[in-house]
Amino acid sequence: MNRNQFSLLLFLVVVIGLAGLMVYNKQNDAGRSGNAALGKKLLPNLPVNDIAHISLKQGSNEVNLAKKDGTWRVRERNDYPANYSEISDFLIKASDLKVVQSESIGPSQLGRLELLPGQGTNSALQVSFKDSNDKPLQGLLLGKKHLQKSKTPSPYGDMGDNGYPDGRYVQVAGTSGSVSVISDPLANIEPKAEQWLNKDFIKVEKVRSVAVAFVEPTNSWKLSRESETGDWKLADAKPTEQLDSTKTSSVSNPLSSPSFADVDTWSKPEQLGLDKPTVVTLNTFDGFNYTLKVGQKTNDNYALALTVAADFPKERTAAKDEKAEDKDKLDKQFKEQQKKLQEKLTQEQAFQNWNYLVASWTVDPLLKTRTQLMVEKKEEPKKDDKDAAGANEAVKSAETAVQDSK
Repeated sequence: MNRNQFSLLLFLVVVIGLAGLMVYNKQNDAGRSGNAALGKKLLPNLPVNDIAHISLKQGSNEVNLAKKDGTWRVRERNDYPANYSEISDFLIKASDLKVVQSESIGPSQLGRLELLPGQGTNSALQVSFKDSNDKPLQGLLLGKKHLQKSKTPSPYGDMGDNGYPDGRYVQVAGTSGSVSVISDPLANIEPKAEQWLNKDFIKVEKVRSVAVAFVEPTNSWKLSRESETGDWKLADAKPTEQLDSTKTSSVSNPLSSPSFADVDTWSKPEQLGLDKPTVVTLNTFDGFNYTLKVGQKTNDNYALALTVAADFPKERTAAKDEKAEDKDKLDKQFKEQQKKLQEKLTQEQAFQNWNYLVASWTVDPLLKTRTQLMVEKKEEPKKDDKDAAGANEAVKSAETAVQDSK
């Protein structure tokens, strides 16, 4: 090897060494940068108190939760009231999300982590926080759930092999080149309008009478009782009709704790069967009158529309033996009770503006036909069966007589 060749070789060694050192330093810098983010808040400057609109979008699915008249509402359900508790929990959680892992990543790797913005396969769930003027405050891309391998076999089979979600890959909107992992999978954050609805509903208590009018009049019926613990009586009962108490017990407390699956804002009444409904009327001892229109059944849900009215007594009727010293106390209790009933009426009348999809088990007990409420009649034996039974009885009697003569 001559001197020139040696110098060239030495030069190449130096160049390669410097290149390797640069790569090493770059990797260390990236590692130090990623490690520096660990434990820190993902959205440290999220102005929770200024947020008045949350947009959730993934592919073609989109839900907008927005404040209107001081109430959070679901725009995709004609501004039906939203579940404030769920929204509040999400905002608090979002402001406190912490980074448990951070890594540098190129655009080509976003699909693998389901962090691609826009529509299509492997698209991210895009979360946008906005103020009352719909000005974006901050955004977040939610990607693939991070799975933790289980050390013990799962009783649910394959789930143990795939692991269980213990976090989620995320990327702060407007950033690139890095992806974080948070310790919460945010499994209930989805662009499904029905999931964000306030599911509070009417509560029918102390039922005095129940009347059900079917499209076929012969199926209709009305039950009433004199007290909350009294027996049900059938109106216009025929001599051959006898109520079965085991069947009427199911209507004693109808709709005492109902809910609904969704609010239908896209169908016409005739599409829901509400143009020719089964009409259920419930009157209570407190003076409430509920009228429910029950439409057709689809996917285990009935379409339902309702109206609520009330007839409260204006004055309290004093007992015959009421003492003067008790009057003020009882009058005060009466006024307080009337106030609560009036508040209940106002709250429940707000449900009148919507059509609901209600689980079938909620209204099925009220949709029994008149015949289904009666004691089942035993079939009369046929004439041939009667003759055979008589002949058998005669034979037995003859045999008994022979035995006695012996």
